[in-house]
Amino acid sequence: MNQGFEYREQVGPQAGGRRLLDHLAARHRHSTPDVWRGRIEAGEVSRAGLVAGPDDLLRPGDWVAWRRPPWEEPAVPLAWAILHRDAHLLAVAKPRGLPSVPAGGFLEHTLLRLVQSVHPEAAPMHRLGRGTSGVLLFTRTREARRRLCADWATERVEKTYRALVAGDPAAETFTVAAPIGPVPHATLGHVHAVSPGGRPATSHVRVLARGDGRALVSVTIPTGRPHQIRIHMAAAGHPLVGDPLYAAGGVPGDALPGAGGYWLHAERLAFDHPVSGTRLEISCLPPPPLRLLA
Repeated sequence: MNQGFEYREQVGPQAGGRRLLDHLAARHRHSTPDVWRGRIEAGEVSRAGLVAGPDDLLRPGDWVAWRRPPWEEPAVPLAWAILHRDAHLLAVAKPRGLPSVPAGGFLEHTLLRLVQSVHPEAAPMHRLGRGTSGVLLFTRTREARRRLCADWATERVEKTYRALVAGDPAAETFTVAAPIGPVPHATLGHVHAVSPGGRPATSHVRVLARGDGRALVSVTIPTGRPHQIRIHMAAAGHPLVGDPLYAAGGVPGDALPGAGGYWLHAERLAFDHPVSGTRLEISCLPPPPLRLLA
């Protein structure tokens, strides 16, 4: 059982004059209006610091808070390992199934909380999806974070993944360059997928092995959009084996982004050390299903 959590938001001009219940049900569609009504009537929701009612009318600038009571979080792998540590950086091996940061019903059972229980100063430079394993980098000082942020979206940072995909790619190497942005989703309102109005994204793919209608691929991404490899491989007609959200063609289904079942591993991260300037390469051995194809 965790300690519970308070979610807070400041209401914008577009919500002025709207009922509190309507606002919460529309903004947080993971719960039905009846569930939100129950939370409000149980005294869990406040507006401007006072216990709120479902028919309260919002004003622009109001602070709305939901104090979620303690809950049992789903069981997930909690083991992690240090791959690199110095005065400025910390790189760890994230297990498949463990969320990177609090979200989606996870608070204590996250890599961030586990790492910060040992290194409270650590701040993640990026995220890996819950179903993704491998290298995740943290900074330990403001100086390192400031300098590394300047390089993070450039080709000075090399991010290489390994994935198990469906089908038999026609070429040994190919590039997927499709913009990624929000598209409608039945439960969440939107998820990221290929979108003409999205942000530019590029994935360079190399086939490592083939067999039994599957392929083991290495993917290098100079960009880092949400779920980029899952989206791009699906768009190329080779979705990750077992991916419940992104099917061939890249159009997302009704599953949640955090749902697992696929095999994706952050195998290598290379960059200039933000303080010493030395080229640093950090690798993490892939899990057995991503090493060979039987």
